[in-house]
Amino acid sequence: MEQKILLLGNPALYQISPAVTEEDLHELPTIIEDLHDTLMAFRKKYGVGRAIAAPQIGVQKRILYMHIDHPLIFINPRLEFPDAEQMEVLDDCMSFPNLLVKVLRYKRCTLHYTDMEHHACKMELEGDLAELLQHEYDHLDGILAVMRNIDKYSYVWKESPQ
Repeated sequence: MEQKILLLGNPALYQISPAVTEEDLHELPTIIEDLHDTLMAFRKKYGVGRAIAAPQIGVQKRILYMHIDHPLIFINPRLEFPDAEQMEVLDDCMSFPNLLVKVLRYKRCTLHYTDMEHHACKMELEGDLAELLQHEYDHLDGILAVMRNIDKYSYVWKESPQ
């Protein structure tokens, strides 16, 4: 079911989410369905949206949902960075849909996570997908892109689609 996306300033967005535990497993299908429905509704409204973090819909658990060509679910993800090379990007967020901020992200990362079948998985990411997963991962630690803004006096307002 589509859920309300928490907006910039909501205190719940700044909390560190605890890991998904064995006791939480029965809730996963509902949480994943809510993340999917919310992402698809956002995409329909704004024409963008590739991933969402559980805290953005008020679920304080370490769960990320990405849907580009097909859905991918990342439970208890952990990021590693193989090198220090970074890139400057304009970052946006479903929690502040009309605002872009300039941030630095690592160009490459390795994502370790558990899938829905409880298998340990690893994914190597580069470029825009590395940036995307770093952005979503930050939500799990209560960090928003505006907190990583490298140009404290520069924000870009983008127009909403009509």
